[in-house]
Amino acid sequence: MPPEHEPTESTPGHSAVRSLLRLWPYVRPVRARLFTAAFVAIVASCLSLVIPLVLKWLVDGPVADGDATGVWLGALYLLLLGIAEAVLFGFRRWLVARPLAGVEAGMRADLYRHLQRLPIAFHDRWASGQLLSRGTTDLMMVRMFLAFPLTFLLVNGVTILVGYAVLLAQDWSLGLVLLTPVAPMVVLCSVFEKRYAVVARRSQDQVGDLTTVVEESVLGIRIVKGFGRHRSQAEAFRSLAERLRTTELGKARLLAGIWALITLLPELAVGAALVIGTVQVADGDLSAGTLVAFLSTALALRWPVESIGFLLAMSQEAATATERYFEVMDTPEETETEGSTAAGPADGVRFENVTFRFPDAAPDAPPVLDGVDLHIRPGETLALVGGTGSGKTTLTALVPRLHETSGGRILLDGEDITLMPRERLRSLVAVAFEDPTLFSASIGENVLMGADESAAEPELSRALAVAQADGFVGRLPEGTATQVGEQGLSLSGGQRQRLALARAVVGRPRFLVLDDPLSALDVHTEARVEAALREVLRGTTALVVAHRPSTVLLADRVALLSGGRITAIGTHHELLRESPEYAWLMSGESTEEWRNR
Repeated sequence: MPPEHEPTESTPGHSAVRSLLRLWPYVRPVRARLFTAAFVAIVASCLSLVIPLVLKWLVDGPVADGDATGVWLGALYLLLLGIAEAVLFGFRRWLVARPLAGVEAGMRADLYRHLQRLPIAFHDRWASGQLLSRGTTDLMMVRMFLAFPLTFLLVNGVTILVGYAVLLAQDWSLGLVLLTPVAPMVVLCSVFEKRYAVVARRSQDQVGDLTTVVEESVLGIRIVKGFGRHRSQAEAFRSLAERLRTTELGKARLLAGIWALITLLPELAVGAALVIGTVQVADGDLSAGTLVAFLSTALALRWPVESIGFLLAMSQEAATATERYFEVMDTPEETETEGSTAAGPADGVRFENVTFRFPDAAPDAPPVLDGVDLHIRPGETLALVGGTGSGKTTLTALVPRLHETSGGRILLDGEDITLMPRERLRSLVAVAFEDPTLFSASIGENVLMGADESAAEPELSRALAVAQADGFVGRLPEGTATQVGEQGLSLSGGQRQRLALARAVVGRPRFLVLDDPLSALDVHTEARVEAALREVLRGTTALVVAHRPSTVLLADRVALLSGGRITAIGTHHELLRESPEYAWLMSGESTEEWRNR
């Protein structure tokens, strides 16, 4: 979890109402049905307050007069009121089910769309489990709030007001007795809401942490089993699960406490009213029917009053979920610019005084890249060589703007990439990373992600042949239609890397960026891939990160990256003669051997 998104106790002052109001743009299209549902629920709830009035008429009228017909008529009225109440509540449920499912789906789609447009630096900082929990558990809480607490906080509030008006109308002295718990309950609810907000936020963040551990364990199951780390992983999971359990128990204690108090105070008031009312009936100051109606009304108000704690808890959890959702949605997307769509004169790729520092790096930390100047001529293949951690992968990521430069600029055929629309930039530049990522789709779908939508079987076959992947793909049960499974783990590392290379070349890109694309291949396959790739590289401008001499020999020239700068440029043989560091990197000697030469 990123450090800037700590639980609520570190960021006090967040208003639950203010957070929930941010849902209005999503709710506005379905507001008519929600308002109708709320009105129907208010009518249904208020019908329950008519029942005590019918009971008063029954007791003071037909029962007192011994009128059997009147008793049966009163029973029929009560039955009809019960049926009407049930039908109206069912109608309310029908009104909100479909639109609220649409609200949840719309919010989830917006979150997914937004995540695709956030910079790589954001995804580097955020744990995937935190993002998953926001798109699943949190949005489920929001939907439940819109379906139930949002409506019934209003419905129960109106019911309580109407109910107390009925009580005061029946007997104002007894009504005042039942009003005595109101002030302490308001104070209790205010204290409860503040405390519950902190615990609710902590709980939902811990759910995200737990989701991250589960996801990492599933994706890394080969490592877990291979190194026999299932016990340590289970212990890590158990520790997080215990933390979550402790937090959930804290929530339960708070909810139990507020529920007990909210139940106890009105019950004491009802008991006091019963005693006082009984004395008044005995003295002849109050009719028996009125007392029955009064107590029936008070009992009808039990659920609206007792549910306050439960509804506040659900509302606070929904407010926390909404806050967590908008923490992601408020993150600025990659900035887009309106630039030229026309191709400039061929000039290849130029890096001009390029500097890069990670956004979350310490202010005094040295930059990863510091004043890089480099020119890749049109149609040229340049190999980029450097020690581990020298910034090679970072430099290649700057070309398609997966990261933004901290200083300087990068030009493609004379055009500044920051002035190009990203869609156009990424149609010109294809990339293949050292760690190939495949999706839960067919082989054909994975490879054709690197081409436009018009690409078809001929382009797919050519790309697979270039990557020397056509042989093993042809032996698969369904050929290019074979599903590779999550992360492509059903394939070997070399097979995944060849498919990633095929994806990079399938669209015949104008600029090609390859980050050590052959590292997982055996020497024989590597030689075949290099032979086919050499033909592809003749028709494009390419930057290739290389660690082995065989890959370097694909390039026309070689650039040595050291200390965040380009320290040498030339052919492979020139650098072997002129650069001791390059010669050492290509020799495979240890650091100590190189120093002692």
